[in-house]
Amino acid sequence: MNKSRAIIAGFFGATAVWSADQAAREPSAAGTLQVAGENHLADLRQLTFGGQNAEAYFSFDGDELIFQSTRGDLACDAIFRMATDGSNLRQLSSGEGATTCAFIAPDDSAIIYASTHLGGRDCPPKPDYSQGYVWPLYESYDIFRADPDGANLTRITDTPGYDAEAVYSPQGDRIVFTSLRSGDLELYLMNPDGSGVEQLTDEEGYDGGAFFSRDGDWIVWRASRPQGKDLDDYRALLAEGLIRPGNLELYIMHLEERKPIRLTDNGAANFGPYWHPDGRHIIFSSNMDDPRGRNFDLFLIDVETRELRRVTHYPGFDGFPMFSHDGQQLVFASNRNGKVRGETNVFIAEWKW
Repeated sequence: MNKSRAIIAGFFGATAVWSADQAAREPSAAGTLQVAGENHLADLRQLTFGGQNAEAYFSFDGDELIFQSTRGDLACDAIFRMATDGSNLRQLSSGEGATTCAFIAPDDSAIIYASTHLGGRDCPPKPDYSQGYVWPLYESYDIFRADPDGANLTRITDTPGYDAEAVYSPQGDRIVFTSLRSGDLELYLMNPDGSGVEQLTDEEGYDGGAFFSRDGDWIVWRASRPQGKDLDDYRALLAEGLIRPGNLELYIMHLEERKPIRLTDNGAANFGPYWHPDGRHIIFSSNMDDPRGRNFDLFLIDVETRELRRVTHYPGFDGFPMFSHDGQQLVFASNRNGKVRGETNVFIAEWKW
């Protein structure tokens, strides 16, 4: 799967882009958004129309979504917020630099997101693709807290290197995030004001995209564990502030025991995991069912039995799923119903068991 030409949206702040032969396709039934076999979804609705929109995450009460988008005159992602019916859309970040990975505090007293704006008003430069397809780890990415409307922006990480991919715990007492501060991409915990930083992972390879379980006792995340030549390649690129997409498996960890538990072992690119409120199931995106590695669908895994269920069947990109905190709704990003090639929009559905 490490030869996939698909560019997975949002790992490091990039919204969905696809290889030239990956066109946005219409759903199988004319006039509908839903594809045959998507029996866990009901009343599927499209919330954004045009541009690149990804990483949409619910407020705790389920009334609003925060997401990143490149649209209009924007040259790279900015942070937006809207109601879960798509109304009351507003931009929260300044439009300077690039932003990624926004999240709303459980009591809606604040938002957090990563931004490069202190490194320059313009979008950071694209990486050199002479070494193949790579992602940049911009040193100027730091994590910021702001009021719910984006005002009073405050920097809460201040270390050399990449700091991003931050989310609140459901209790609002902790933030988990990814940082390069140790020289490798590891997971960390901190208090909401940026104090009390604790390192959670220490095995060489990328660790990121973590989310808390509903009770706040566990996290789930995606990780690479390169070996041999892949490890040499990982180290060389990391020294240049780059990383190459490849095999990513899912892990879980109880935050008292601090012992990583591997959840998947399929050799695919598995990412965007999120806990169902029942604490037993995790939804995620993967290209495991496509030998070419280009088609990403949503899957549900039982943490105890490892039983897998395929949730989406669209022949393109479905990713970044999140359950509402009552488990009744699912939001995700998809190329379905795109009007131009590679367009990515936000969709919401009722969840059905």
